[in-house]
Amino acid sequence: MIHEFVHESRPARVVFAPGARNLIDREVTRLGIRRLIVVSTPGQSGLAAAVTAPLGQRVAAVHPHAAMHVPRAIADAAVTQARRVDADGCLAVGGGSAIGLAKALARETGIPIVAVPTTYAGSEMTTVWGVTDGRRKSTGRDDRVLPAVVVYDPELTVAVPPATSVASGFNAIAHSAEALYAPDCSPVTALVAAESVRALAGALPRVVADPEDLDARSEALYGAWLAGVALGATTMSLHHQLCHILGGTFDLPHAETHTAVLPHVLALNLSAAPHARNALQRALDADDPAARLFELAGGLGAEMALKNLGMPETGSAAVGQQVLAAPYHNPVRITETELHHLLGNAFAGLAPHTEPTPR
Repeated sequence: MIHEFVHESRPARVVFAPGARNLIDREVTRLGIRRLIVVSTPGQSGLAAAVTAPLGQRVAAVHPHAAMHVPRAIADAAVTQARRVDADGCLAVGGGSAIGLAKALARETGIPIVAVPTTYAGSEMTTVWGVTDGRRKSTGRDDRVLPAVVVYDPELTVAVPPATSVASGFNAIAHSAEALYAPDCSPVTALVAAESVRALAGALPRVVADPEDLDARSEALYGAWLAGVALGATTMSLHHQLCHILGGTFDLPHAETHTAVLPHVLALNLSAAPHARNALQRALDADDPAARLFELAGGLGAEMALKNLGMPETGSAAVGQQVLAAPYHNPVRITETELHHLLGNAFAGLAPHTEPTPR
């Protein structure tokens, strides 16, 4: 095989260990941060307080108002508060909502982020940001939003309910699956992405069977880290575009939407992406990756019908218009007919329509 690619590694420091939250003070000191603004969702404000207690007076402000899809008003309020207290760093504790808010703040102020993920979203390893105005979500890439340090502590994920863990894990699998057929996927990124899918697909059933299994939690968080690395190194395609539009337009839950949509996009794309198909076949030990992921998610209790997540029955047309108006790179050229078929199956929670391909 003749290789032709460009690979770029993002500068990021990762601290991964059970109990790694006890090293946050060291990492903040290493960055020279003196005045932190701490962001989290309201539901994780208690955890954020516990994690940051050793930092003492270096916590200049707390903003426990992070919300799904990063509403513009919440992002603006965080920026205002950070400037009011002269914050020179941001510590984000939580999942994609908290880290997304930290990114919006960093993009406006330039202050560094210390991220402490508690789910498997993976956004802490990317330069991708997103903010929602009304019913439209804007996304982009900006080096300023990449966290300076990511502290992965599997112990912080033990309290995450199994249903949330499954959806978050499939969100991460989606990052890796799309990275495998991205136009800028390098051999290194392909290895990272495939290993991520293998780790997550193997760990999630164990997490559901025993939510306090620290080995399973650690393996899932490891897979999520790799998924974030893969997403950060590649261009997003149809799956992420659809999920951003669905979430921003109808305020659907982010990770759950990724879970329901992914098998259908893969059923469409993998016929035109043999390298990605082969990598996913090996990672999942399955001839039909799309069907395997649909069965795995449903078997672990995930909701696979967009209608049950809040998508209106008439919503496909609005989504299709936005996709076709500004199409992302994708292995298969997207038409209105294909979108209607894909979204119809995802709306109803039907199995993806695909033919098994021999390995």
